[in-house]
This record gives sequence, C-alpha cells and structure tokens, in this order.
Amino acid sequence: MSETKQNGDYRKGPVVLRGSQRPDRTTDQNLLEETAPGSWVHSDPWRVLRIQSEFVEGFGALAELGPAVSIFGSARIRSEHEDYTKTYEIAKRIGDRGLAVITGGGPGVMEAGNKGARDSGAVSVGLGIELPYEQGMNQYVELGVNFRYFFARKTVFIKYSHAFVVMPGGFGTFDELFEALCLIQTHKIQKFPLILVGSEYWAGLLDWIRGPVCDYGAISPGDLDLIHVCDTVDEVDAALQEHCAQYRDGQRKA
Repeated sequence: MSETKQNGDYRKGPVVLRGSQRPDRTTDQNLLEETAPGSWVHSDPWRVLRIQSEFVEGFGALAELGPAVSIFGSARIRSEHEDYTKTYEIAKRIGDRGLAVITGGGPGVMEAGNKGARDSGAVSVGLGIELPYEQGMNQYVELGVNFRYFFARKTVFIKYSHAFVVMPGGFGTFDELFEALCLIQTHKIQKFPLILVGSEYWAGLLDWIRGPVCDYGAISPGDLDLIHVCDTVDEVDAALQEHCAQYRDGQRKA
C-alpha cells in the first residue's frame, strides 16, 4: 500500500478521516459481516436510520436535477487512454443536449465523464462511495454526494438516470449494468437505453449470454434487445438522441 493511500483522505459519508483516524473496515463491511453473535440486535436498528439518511440526502440533492445520463467504466485508466478521450466526447455531447451527467465521481472514466459535462456547461454529478483505497471526488464534479452503502448509491443512480452509457470496466461496472438489466427485465423500472461502448471489449460477455445462458433457458432471447452496442461517439449520440426525442414526446403527452 502506498503512503499516499495510507495517509490520504478517507471519506465516510460527510466525515473526512486522516492518519490514525482512518478505519480498517468500511461501513458496508460492518453491516454485512457479523462480528459477534447477537451483536446485530444492538447495532443494526441504528444503522437503518443511517441508511435512511443516505436516501434522504441523495434524493434531496438530485431532486431538481432534471434528465440525466449515467456513465460507468473503469476507474483505472489514465487521461492518455483512448477510452478517456472517448468518454469525454460522449459526456460533452450529452451535455450539449441539455442533459446532466452522473458518474461515480472517481478517477478514470468517471473523471472523463465529469470533465466532459463540465466543459459543455451541463451539471456534472458525482455519486461517491466509501472504499478502503479507490475513492475521492474528482476535480470536475460540481454536485457530489458521498455514500456509505453501495445499495443506496445504486438506487440513486437508477432513480435519476434516463440512460446508462457503459464503457469498458470491471466488477463495479458489471454490477451497475446487471442491476439495471435485472430491474428492466423484471419491469421494476421502465425500459431505458443501456449502451455498451466497445464491441470488442464486450463481445465475450455477450456471446456467453447469447449462447450458454440463453440456451440453458435462464433468460429469454429477446432480453438481449435491452442492450445497445456502440463503438463510436456518433453512434452513442444517435442512440441517445432517439431516446431523448421519445422522452420529450412522452412528456408532452403526459
């Protein structure tokens, strides 16, 4: 572990901890791992109030945001990576259409998304999460909310997004993608665009879903129609433009 990571800011909700005050465990760990028999009887009821406060703070902060698109992807890429540049251009196009951009608020793809939104004059939103090391809001976030619990953060992403743009990423990116897919498939939320950027990157996953998963009968063949695959900024922009037009038409009819 580097000295920077050891001694840097540790965000725990609205609290910043440094040096010897940095905890060894996250709030999610304390909730999900029982440390002693029966200990949850004394602590978990109080955690419910903290969880409630995260929803209240998140909903309150974004209540007047308006239509927004969430961008997901790897936190590990650097500014010279082609996906950083592509994400920046996608976010700038989104902002030029008058939509806000929401990311996880961190580095890599998230930073590129927030930078593109800011440079377009759109609202640049970051929904941060308490993590042991990879955390902290990037400098391009204009409206930031820090969460302790992943599930509260994911709910806010879903509630305030009109589309997901999913760049190449890892487990966290997969988590957000499949959360949205599951909610749409089960009709918990209305269908909205799920755009995967990078056909080569996503090919293996999609082939596995089309093949073994579909052949096994675990999903219906039409479920994959929920996913759009794009490679260029123009393709992403066109997919979002079509959805925006449908959204505005729906608003006028409502």
